Amino acid sequence: MKPLSGQPSFGSLRELTRVVGHDCAVEIDTNSYSVPWRLIGERVAVTIAAGEVRTRHGLHQVAIHKQSDGRRLRIIDTAHLDGVAGRNGAVRRAEIAAAVLAPSSPPSLLRPLAEYEAVVGGSF
Repeated sequence: MKPLSGQPSFGSLRELTRVVGHDCAVEIDTNSYSVPWRLIGERVAVTIAAGEVRTRHGLHQVAIHKQSDGRRLRIIDTAHLDGVAGRNGAVRRAEIAAAVLAPSSPPSLLRPLAEYEAVVGGSF
């Protein structure tokens, strides 16, 4: 056998094609690796080599992650989620959020009970 002089051994480089899921990630060996959210639904090329997961869309490299040794993990670069609605919590209109967060007083009756008694024909 002849030394490879710095070239990676057979099997240490993998090329895959994946479709970006609705969670802004591609799944590789049970782990999810994030990609920019604008690529949801797009086909990307993934290269796994030298302990890194590199994702390309067309000619552009869009993500680089360290390859995870664990299983069923989510490896996320938060920059990939910039611009996603709800990234920092629930999405609400400002006036609804203010009403929900503002302390409210206990609800008061809209009509006095005496009016209801009069309609029914007396008190109980």
